[in-house]
Parts: sequence; C-alpha cells; structure tokens
Amino acid sequence: MTLPDKKYLLILIICIISTLSFAQPPAKVDVTEVKLPFKAGEWFKFRIHYGIFNASYATLGLTKDTVNNEAVLHAKGYGTTTGLLRWFFKVEDHYDTYFDEKKVIPYRFVRDIYEGGYSKNLEINFDHDQNLAHVNDKKHQKKESFLIAENAQDLISAFYYLRAFFPGDKLTINETFGINMFFDKENYVFKMKYVGKEILPTKFGKIKCMKFRPYVQSGRVFREKESVTIWITDDYNKIPIRLQAELAIGSIKVDLDQFKNLNAPFNIQYN
Repeated sequence: MTLPDKKYLLILIICIISTLSFAQPPAKVDVTEVKLPFKAGEWFKFRIHYGIFNASYATLGLTKDTVNNEAVLHAKGYGTTTGLLRWFFKVEDHYDTYFDEKKVIPYRFVRDIYEGGYSKNLEINFDHDQNLAHVNDKKHQKKESFLIAENAQDLISAFYYLRAFFPGDKLTINETFGINMFFDKENYVFKMKYVGKEILPTKFGKIKCMKFRPYVQSGRVFREKESVTIWITDDYNKIPIRLQAELAIGSIKVDLDQFKNLNAPFNIQYN
C-alpha cells in the first residue's frame, strides 16, 4: 500500500477542519451584531483512517489571545501519525491562526510541519488595510510580501469565517460557491458544491448533516475532481462530522472523535 504524496496528507486531514462549505457573508453584514457560533474553549479531535491503518489524529482548539495588543481568538491545530504508520511515515504538523473576534479575518498564521522528511516553517502576517500578506519563511530565512484579495482567509481561519457567516437556508442543491484563500505564498479561490442533507450514523448517534463536495485537482493525489465528501452538522454549531476522500491510491476517512465546550447544544437523534 503506497501512501499519498507526503506534502498533501495532512492538508487533506486539515480539510475537515477548514475547507467546509465556504460562502461569502451577505453584502451588508453588521459585524458588531454577529453572534458567533463558537467560543474560547471549543475543542475537537478527529480520527483519521488510511486504508487498513488507524493512521492519524488531528486536534483543533480555540482560546483567547492578543496580537499587537488587540484581543483575538487563537485557533491551534495539530496533526500526527500514530501506531504502525508512524514508524515509516512520521508526521508532526502544527497550525496556528489568530483572527479578529468580530470580522473573523486572520491577522497571523503559522504553519510548522514535518511530514516524512518534508518540512516547512512559515509565519504569515496579514495587513487587510493594504491587502498584503507578509510571509516569513523561517526555514529558508526569506521574507516576502504578496497582494491578497479582500478578506482573504488562511487554511484554519476559513473554518471559523464560514461558521460565523453561514448562508443557511439560502443554499440550493448543487449550488457552487467559493472563498478567497491565501496559502503557501499563493492566492486561490477554494470552491465547494452543496449536495444535500443526510442523517449520518456516528459513534455519538444519528446526526442531521449537510453534505458538501470541495473541488480538488484530479491526478496524482485525488481520483476525480469531486473525490472528497464532507458532512457538517445541520445546526447552529456547524461542526465537521466526517470526511471521505477517494485517492489515486487508497482512500481516507476522517471522523469526529471527541469534542467539548460547544457554543450550542449538539443535536443527536437517538432513534
């Protein structure tokens, strides 16, 4: 069994945390009145299976913090391989994002990863007034600045941005939408398609979910353009429950394993 490209393994895992049904907020949102569906103390743990391997886990927690003396929310993500897989493919991935509590836009993003010999250590500081991202590549001791789109999100902040400005009942089946992203020194629009609702059996019970398919590049990593399916709770929390991906070789399944300190009740159907 051959592993997927090492530079994409944990990116796929983080997809369940960050690249859910991206949508822009209404044109005239008053951010001072937005009631956030998350709070400091929220925490998730995800279990990842690759083929026969109980391959990895990823966690994501939220705390209060400050950046340049401004109050922010600090999301901290961590991913690692476990068990037998770790012996021949060690992964230690750390992600941090610091974002505005009302506008839900990132001020600082840190990606410090090691994946089977491949490593990267980047810090990105966002200047949304000037639409600039200042990138400090610590591994190669190189600093650069890049133009970014308005309200550009990083890999982790996008998850919280979605949850804060979710369009709700405005979605229609097979509707496609996107969000501006800045990641690894590049701008792009990440696109998703809403494909309907489903009652999903889980370890917690039956959960009413919405299903989405992000558009990915077929070829070396993914079998087809719509090879990934994501389920998120159809409730106020909008939390990820499951991700399944058909890879060029094998498949990956990611399930929510543990959670705590949600901002609203977790709706579970027991019958």
